[in-house]
Amino acid sequence: MSLNKTVLDIRDLQRIKSHSLTDPCAVWTGKDAIEEDQIDSITMIFRTSGCWWGKAGGCTMCGYVYDSAQTTPTDDDILSQFEKAMKKASNLEKFMVKIFTSGSFLDTKEVSTDARDAILSQLDTDVRVVKVLAETRPEFVTEKNVNDCLSILENTAFEVAMGLETSSDIIRRYSVNKGFSFSDFIDAATVARTNGASVKSYLMLKPPFLSEKEAFDDIVNTVREASEYSDTFSINLCNVQRGTFVEHLWERKQYRPPWLWSIVEILKRVKKEFPGVVITSDPVGAGSKRGPRNCRECSHVIADAIRLFSLTQDISCLENLNCECKFLWQQVMELDDHTFGSHITV
Repeated sequence: MSLNKTVLDIRDLQRIKSHSLTDPCAVWTGKDAIEEDQIDSITMIFRTSGCWWGKAGGCTMCGYVYDSAQTTPTDDDILSQFEKAMKKASNLEKFMVKIFTSGSFLDTKEVSTDARDAILSQLDTDVRVVKVLAETRPEFVTEKNVNDCLSILENTAFEVAMGLETSSDIIRRYSVNKGFSFSDFIDAATVARTNGASVKSYLMLKPPFLSEKEAFDDIVNTVREASEYSDTFSINLCNVQRGTFVEHLWERKQYRPPWLWSIVEILKRVKKEFPGVVITSDPVGAGSKRGPRNCRECSHVIADAIRLFSLTQDISCLENLNCECKFLWQQVMELDDHTFGSHITV
């Protein structure tokens, strides 16, 4: 049985709740690093017909496919979601907008060109908006799509965000089941940057079947190999989302989310090597059983330090962090490759 078939079988067992087509999946405000500055941001996730790859099986760690609409939203539905999301920005003076669909904003089967153009037009005329980020799979980063977006965003910077996850085609295929190659990403990033957009690359620390050290080395290597094609990196720490292949493994004690010590050392290493590149990480679910963690005593402190570094890009935020569990992490890094998938620690 193929990995994709297994992922799809797990998805088919899930019960999906119905939601209003005029409400976005989620909206929140925060702060982001742009170059070496901090700026307010609003993140909005539209409820669309869903990621085409997710419907075909999809990524091993992704539970966002369950946020898709049961029936295809109309353009008016999407625009209503956008208008409701923007209310969260009513008190912001200067900010960037990050648009997600749990799929691809540039996929016209999810968001029509009319709805997309209307959203971008409203953002461009809002003098408070300095940058628009849109997440998409690389197959939708075409010269026409990028130029169409840029032709509307005359006064606003545009960034294309893609879930590269890893530069290794083997890991992307057999651990993540992503459905595209590194060369596909390179082609898309080149199209985006050549035509005037910047590129943000999302990476995944420790998808299934990798030891802690293999996962560590993969992210460091990926930043090195993808830095030529990326303006910003966001390193996501794999967590256990419901209804996923990763949860299937986790429930059988065949998967443990990454240690926070791993991302601390990764950030220190890659930032020193690429000081001009914005490199961030938000350890979602840090300290929980389903999330990245160290021990109970230090997980939240370390997670806060990671978030502070992500805003400031100041490596000193990650210096002088210590805990008794760091020695255990070092032992895991040394021995994990020899346990054939069995956990050294819980």
